[in-house]
Amino acid sequence: MTRLVLRRLAWSVPMLLVITLLSFVLVSLIPGDTARAILGPSAAPEQIDAVRAQLGLDQPLLQQYLSWLGRAIRGDLGSSLLTGVDVSQLVNARLAPTLSLITLATLSAGVIGVTLGVQSAVRGGRLGRLVDLASMSGLAVPGFALALLLVAVFAVRWPLFPATGYVDFASSPGQWLHALVLPVAAACPGAATAVAKQARDATLDVLDREFVRVMQANGVPRRTIIYRHVLRNAAGPVVSLLGVVSASLLGAAVLIENVFALPGLGSAAAVAASQHDLPVLQGAVVYFTLIVIVIGLLVDLVQAWLDPKVRLR
Repeated sequence: MTRLVLRRLAWSVPMLLVITLLSFVLVSLIPGDTARAILGPSAAPEQIDAVRAQLGLDQPLLQQYLSWLGRAIRGDLGSSLLTGVDVSQLVNARLAPTLSLITLATLSAGVIGVTLGVQSAVRGGRLGRLVDLASMSGLAVPGFALALLLVAVFAVRWPLFPATGYVDFASSPGQWLHALVLPVAAACPGAATAVAKQARDATLDVLDREFVRVMQANGVPRRTIIYRHVLRNAAGPVVSLLGVVSASLLGAAVLIENVFALPGLGSAAAVAASQHDLPVLQGAVVYFTLIVIVIGLLVDLVQAWLDPKVRLR
């Protein structure tokens, strides 16, 4: 188990380097200029050049990256080029909404998907075909379109839930959950249908194995076979998919946070990219990458708990 954790952590170092360097390159390709965004469109070219030199934006891209990397290794993610706010404080303040959205959406997708998938595998027939249809439909509907529809129906036409805003969990757990119902509902369907399809296929595969037939022949109750043996053996692929779903929800969070005005990392990254505020964007990228690394580590640990063979790899 320790070797598994150390191997995952060792892989995280080059992953961080590659992703942060790639984000530097991609931001440099976005049309626009940070100095012009600070001074305004009517600023003189001399003023723009002076601000670029002051911020170090006139240096080669690789030199800018190495300078940022040297500070980041020491725990200094820099300050916003536009507001001067410390990046670490900014991204820390925006971490909770994003983690809340991803955690609730993943849990909801897991519970709904596994329930539908297992029931469709056990019962088959119409329910199985319904899961297949829902899988295709859920993956085809864009998250932002569903978010706008949910706002129009459940926040405007029938004001059951707030359309925007976020309440900290420590302030009021009830209002925290109430504010996240629509964002989670917008993020969950595609993930839930994918999990349902995977859970159904994995359960059918295990149900067809010889040890299941032996237990059935020995008169073991079907409920015991399914909930004590089949689910554990079918959990591996589902857990792996849930890890992928959690990571993919980080991308969906950028759109959903903007639709519902959630003060999360996704909305901060979107604004920073549009304004060429590189330190803020890099800070968000670092946090996103760390979240993906933690998700991957948790998936590996759960897989090792479910399957002892994984610990020996």
